[in-house]
Amino acid sequence: MRGAYTLARVAVTVRVAAGWLWWLGVVAAVPGTAVTFSPTGRRIGVMAGVVLFVVAAAVSFLFRGSRHAERARGASRAAKSVFLQDRRVTARAWLRRRRWWLLAVFVVALASNAVLPCAAGMLVGGVGAGLWLRSRRVARIERSRDGLLWVRPDGDPALYQLTGIAAGDAAPGGGRRRHR
Repeated sequence: MRGAYTLARVAVTVRVAAGWLWWLGVVAAVPGTAVTFSPTGRRIGVMAGVVLFVVAAAVSFLFRGSRHAERARGASRAAKSVFLQDRRVTARAWLRRRRWWLLAVFVVALASNAVLPCAAGMLVGGVGAGLWLRSRRVARIERSRDGLLWVRPDGDPALYQLTGIAAGDAAPGGGRRRHR
């Protein structure tokens, strides 16, 4: 690839999705604890929500989760002419592209409290928890490769590129880098 282009961290995009889905799920589930007029009842809704949380976390962690390791094996070294996106810029871009989708998920989860309290919110939170676990898996991959995985935000998401472990402002796994 010739010329300068931008790269975004793979782990940051996974972690941003995890954070937003987790908090939207929590905020959507909390009002369900106060619902007393549901046809199924609060207890059944919460128990169904727990089951949905565990299943959603497992599915979002395991479903296509090995693709990060496969793509990391095929990753090429990033060129010196690339621009590495900041963690905040990557998070803002991810949110901007998906804000209406997230709003729709939140409204549906909140509205479903009238039928099955807490369940849909806990489902959304479970997806967020599974994605957070997946970001931890990406961190292990990055540490084992002794490099960070990047992807072009405007290109093919399957083409990972690799930089040194000190590149960028995010630690392995997408969290904030702790400076000592």
